[in-house]
Amino acid sequence: MSDLIPKHGGYRKLKSFQMAQLVYDITVRFCDRYVDRFSLTKDQMVQAARSGVQNIAEGSQASATSKKTELKLTQVARASLEELKLDYEDFLRQRGLTQWVRENPLRQALIDRRCQTADEVAAWVLGVAKKSGRCGQNGQLGQNAEMSTESTTSTLSTKTYPALSANAALVLLAVACSLLDRQVERLAQDFENEGGFTERLYKVRTAKRRNQP
Repeated sequence: MSDLIPKHGGYRKLKSFQMAQLVYDITVRFCDRYVDRFSLTKDQMVQAARSGVQNIAEGSQASATSKKTELKLTQVARASLEELKLDYEDFLRQRGLTQWVRENPLRQALIDRRCQTADEVAAWVLGVAKKSGRCGQNGQLGQNAEMSTESTTSTLSTKTYPALSANAALVLLAVACSLLDRQVERLAQDFENEGGFTERLYKVRTAKRRNQP
């Protein structure tokens, strides 16, 4: 690319975009399964997740001529994911489901899994849910093992799966938000140190005049 129009776009390679897109895919599935289809909350959650993805992409593309716009849109993406995080927290609180504390080992276990798709996240949730249905807190077969298959399935469907799914989404949201926080900080520093399109335009035109005979 020229000095005036630097290399831009490439948002699909950004870790923040990849994580935001994963959260979006998960949210669509989550809302289809656990949120009333006539609820305004469903539309708001899906739109907030989508906004996170779209604004990262739009900001990356806009960086060709406006670092200020890139910074602004990236921050909008971050704000949208914060809104989505609150919706997941509300889902858990309003249903009396437990939100994982920071020290919960399942948080790190999911992060270490490095899921790339919603299917991989769903498979992880399924595995954890089945284990929690078979074992007690110490990992040994407990009272749950004596429950009937029908009763166990009912409990998993009404409480365990929704709680695990919402908490898994919150963990991945935390990762996405952290990535965006660092991205916003870096963009702000770049803008402060290098300026934007106006500054580049001035430099290019000044250099061209100097080189004219």
